[in-house]
Amino acid sequence: MKKIITKSLENTYSYSSYKALIKELLAEGKSTGPNQSKDLTNYSLLNDKRMKRLDKTLKISEKTQVEIPKIVAPETWLVLTEGWCGDAAQNLPVIDKMASLNKNIELKLVLRDENVALMDLFLTNGGKAIPKLIRLDKDLNVLNTWGPRPKVAAKMVADYKAKHGILDAAFKQDLQIWYNKDKGQSTQNDFVEMIQNNG
Repeated sequence: MKKIITKSLENTYSYSSYKALIKELLAEGKSTGPNQSKDLTNYSLLNDKRMKRLDKTLKISEKTQVEIPKIVAPETWLVLTEGWCGDAAQNLPVIDKMASLNKNIELKLVLRDENVALMDLFLTNGGKAIPKLIRLDKDLNVLNTWGPRPKVAAKMVADYKAKHGILDAAFKQDLQIWYNKDKGQSTQNDFVEMIQNNG
């Protein structure tokens, strides 16, 4: 596992360089990843706007501001993502703002489809769901994982799937509406809990 993690860390993006990459690809009418389609490009375009909006409007709660700085040892937050992923666009700005609260945290992003071996180590219910955050200590031991969405949203997804069998377009739209109302608070709560539970 450490070998795969080490290899993945050789080719990472900062949050700002990840956004720049998406912007460059969009200028060429492309999205990240090997599969290209008009739909994926449109999702990337929408997500680019989402991230820009969240970067400007996102509020970090007092609780988060108190808890995140309590991490005293250096750690890496390694996130598997892609530009076309709606959940990633809603959560990365929150994760970036939280990471910026503590100089001990280094946020690094990798593209899922360029890091298949890493993704295969951190599947969610057998699927390659993203974003997936892997919290690593300085020796690259896995402290926690998080993702692909906050616990509250994960329950919404599980309940809907149990009832309808699939996640249809109507649900996906409802999920984005939920994200817009939640304003990153559920993601922050998950991280606060994660840090409180094991430092």
